[in-house]
Amino acid sequence: MTITEKILAAHCGKKEVAPGDLINAKVDLVLANDITAPISIQEFNKSGAPTVFNKDRVAFVPDHFAPQKDIKAAEQCKMLRDFSKKHDLSLYFEVGRMGVEHALLPEQGIVVAGDLVIGADSHTCTYGALGAFATGVGSSDVAAAMASGECWFKVPESIKFIYNGKLNKWVSGKDLILHTIGDIGVDGALYMAMEFTGETINSLPMSERLTMCNMAIEAGGKNGIIAPDKITEEYLKGRAKREYKFYASDADAKYAMVKEYDCTKIPLTVSCPHLPSNTKPASELGHITIDQVVIGSCTNGRLEDLRVAAAILKGKKVNPNIRLLIIPATQQIYKQAMNEGLFDIFIDAEAVVSTPTCGPCLGGHMGILAKGERALATTNRNFVGRMGHPESEVYLASPAVAAATAVLGKIGTPEELGL
Repeated sequence: MTITEKILAAHCGKKEVAPGDLINAKVDLVLANDITAPISIQEFNKSGAPTVFNKDRVAFVPDHFAPQKDIKAAEQCKMLRDFSKKHDLSLYFEVGRMGVEHALLPEQGIVVAGDLVIGADSHTCTYGALGAFATGVGSSDVAAAMASGECWFKVPESIKFIYNGKLNKWVSGKDLILHTIGDIGVDGALYMAMEFTGETINSLPMSERLTMCNMAIEAGGKNGIIAPDKITEEYLKGRAKREYKFYASDADAKYAMVKEYDCTKIPLTVSCPHLPSNTKPASELGHITIDQVVIGSCTNGRLEDLRVAAAILKGKKVNPNIRLLIIPATQQIYKQAMNEGLFDIFIDAEAVVSTPTCGPCLGGHMGILAKGERALATTNRNFVGRMGHPESEVYLASPAVAAATAVLGKIGTPEELGL
C-alpha cells in the first residue's frame, strides 16, 4: 500500500484498503475557520447531538476575516466564540492567540505524523508535509464529524512525484510545486494523493514541505503527502501534543502515475493570471509592472519565508510605485521575526507589517486590489477576482521573487539585484 492507503486503513480498522474503496474513518482532528465554521455550527445544532465527540479534537481558527473587518465578519467570529465556550473547546484560537490556521496547527504540534485530519478549508492538505493524511471537506461533513468523530472517504489513487538534483540559488519548494502544477495542470491530480519523494524532497526543510503540500489542491489533489523522516522527527520533537506514527509506502505500492523532475532545470517560477498552472520562469516576465506585493499566507508566511524576504530587502527601499504588505502567519512567527530584527529591515524598506491574518489572499481585507491593479503574492490562488476587483490580476511566486519584485517595481529575481 501507499502511505495514504496505510493511514486510511489504520483509521477505518481494516488491514488494507485499495483505491475506489468507500470507507468510514475515525478522524484525529476536525478544523474550521470563521467562514466555514458558522455553517458547520448551524448543521451541528440541527443534528441534535448534545456535544462534540471530543472537545480537544475540534479546532476553530478565526483567520480569514479576523481581526474582524466589518459587522458581518464580527457576527461570524462571534458564532465560533460562543460555540467554543458552550462546548468547552480547548482548540479555539482567539485574536491574539491565533494565526493563519494551516501555519498555526503544525507550529503548535496539534497535527502530527500518522494523523487523519479534515478541515472545512481546501488548504487543509498542508499537513501532509508531516506525514499525515489531511484533506479539505465541506462544512456539513465537518458538522457530522464534530458529532461522530468520523468521516467517509473514497480511497484515492496516488501519483508519485520524484524530485532529484540540487536546487538552484533562491529556488524553493514554492517553485517546485508551481512548476509541477504548470506541468500537470489544475486538474492533473483530480481526487488523487500527490506523494512527493526523491532526494530533493529528502533535504527540503519542513517550511518548504508545508508549502508544497499546501498547494496540492491547486492541482486538484485530494491530499499532498511526504513520508516522515529525520526532518519530520526533528520538527515534531518537543512540539507534538500527542503520540505520532510514521508510515511509509511499500516498495511495491501501485501508483496511477509516476512523474520525475530534474530540479537543476527548475527556475524561479511565477504563475500568471488566472490559473496556478499558467506558469513561466520569473526571468521572462521582467516587462510586467506590479502595484502590490504580498508576502504571507498559509503558503509562505513562515519565519523562513520572512528571512528570505529580509535578506533581499536589507538596505533597500520598496519601489515607490509598489505597496509591500508582509503578513507573518502566526503570533509566534511575528514575535520571532521582530526579535530577529526582520521588522526593522521591512519597515526601513517602507513595507507594511500586519498582524497574522489571511487578509488579502482571499480578497478578505488588508490589501484589496482595485480595477486594473496587479499584485504579485506568495499566496496559493490567482483566480479572477481572488484578491479584489474582477479586473485585477494576481501573479503567484516565492518570497525571493516577491521581495525582488517589490524593490524592482516589476517582476524580477534576486540576481537582478546582484544577490
